[in-house]
Amino acid sequence: MRIEEALKASKERGLDLIQITDKVSPPICKIMDLGKYLYIQEKKKKKSKKSGILKEIRIGFNISPHDLETKANLAEKFLNKGNKLKIDMRLRGREKALKNHATEKINNFLEMIKEKVPIKIEKQLKKKGGNLNVIIYKG
Repeated sequence: MRIEEALKASKERGLDLIQITDKVSPPICKIMDLGKYLYIQEKKKKKSKKSGILKEIRIGFNISPHDLETKANLAEKFLNKGNKLKIDMRLRGREKALKNHATEKINNFLEMIKEKVPIKIEKQLKKKGGNLNVIIYKG
C-alpha cells in the first residue's frame, strides 16, 4: 500500500498511521491509536525490566558439603529459568560470633554456583539482623 492511501485510510477511521520499523524496505506501518501504541510499548519495557521472580535458598550454618552441592543444583535451575536468587543464612546464638565462618561458607557456595552458571551479584553480602543475605542473577 502506498503512503498516500495509508494516510487516507487512517484519516477515514480516525486513527493514526504509525511507523513500526524503517529497517526494511518498504517500512512497516500500522493504523492504530498513537496513545494505545505508546502504552503497549511502555508495558513491554516494564515487562522486560522485570527479570524474573526472586527465589530464596536458605543455607544452614552447619550445612554439609553434599547438601551444599544439592542447593547449588537447585540454584542453577532457578537461575537458568531467569529468576533472581536470594541466598540467606540465618545465624542463631553462638553462630553470630562466627560471622567470618558464615561468610566463607556463602562465598564457597557462590563459587560452586559460578562453576555451573555465570552469575552477577545484585546486592553484596550483607548482615541484616541475624541473617546474611546476597542477591544474585544470571549474568
